Amino acid sequence: MIISAVSQGLLWAVLGLGIFMTYRILNFPDMTTEGSFPLGGAVAVTLLVQGVHPLLATFVAVLAGCLAGLVTGLLYTKGKIPTILAGILTMTAIHSVMLFIMGRANLGLLDVETLQSALPFSQSINLLIMGLIVVALVIAALIFFLHTQLGQAYVATGDNKEMARSFGINTDRMEVLGLVLSNGVIALAGALISQQDGYADVGKGTGVIVIGLASIIIGEVLLAGNLTLLERLLTIVVGSIFYQLLIALIITLGFNTSYLKFFSALVLAISLMVPEWRKLVLKGGRVK
Repeated sequence: MIISAVSQGLLWAVLGLGIFMTYRILNFPDMTTEGSFPLGGAVAVTLLVQGVHPLLATFVAVLAGCLAGLVTGLLYTKGKIPTILAGILTMTAIHSVMLFIMGRANLGLLDVETLQSALPFSQSINLLIMGLIVVALVIAALIFFLHTQLGQAYVATGDNKEMARSFGINTDRMEVLGLVLSNGVIALAGALISQQDGYADVGKGTGVIVIGLASIIIGEVLLAGNLTLLERLLTIVVGSIFYQLLIALIITLGFNTSYLKFFSALVLAISLMVPEWRKLVLKGGRVK
């Protein structure tokens, strides 16, 4: 069970890394997540059923997520639609897109080779290895990008948009870029998890933003302090694994799995309150 929870945590950490790019760096609450995540799964599973190689199917799923992020970015920057509403509009439209792609509300993978099944070990070990490989690649790509000149302009946009503009940075372009990259990573998570679960479903994105935020917040609570970029990204992985271990514990204790989303929201709420509680304990002051 522990190996399974760790493997799940690694795959869900990819979702957290994608959300981190908008939620933490750009300060952009992107609701597209709940559309691009199942979209990645829908595209990957549909292509796999049609005999496409798992690597190519997963890559196309990432491109689909990037396209979803582009739509949200254009609605926000060019259409001047508020951030949350732009994401909701895209998320709503994606539901119909997924129905068009799959031709039904859900689609299964029966005796179809996936990325995980291509590895020569047992299913649990395959998931663990795949999770480690993907997380390592995504973190390495993010660190490389954020240390480039373009990446620094992207970070500056999130830190202070007005100041970034004064330095000649096209902040609209940076925000669109961030949404494209973020939703590409989120769609990757959706594609991997759908392959691991053995099916894609149009309703699979409901509540996933809470899981991604829980990974980020729990990691920050557990490993608070002045951290390097690598350490901050690793806290998301730690937070995701810790969250999945909590869910495994809840299931082990016999709670009804139908209420997992309630427990997810509860864990996130408690994690968000912990920093204020910590200040109260350490300083003996009042929480405003």
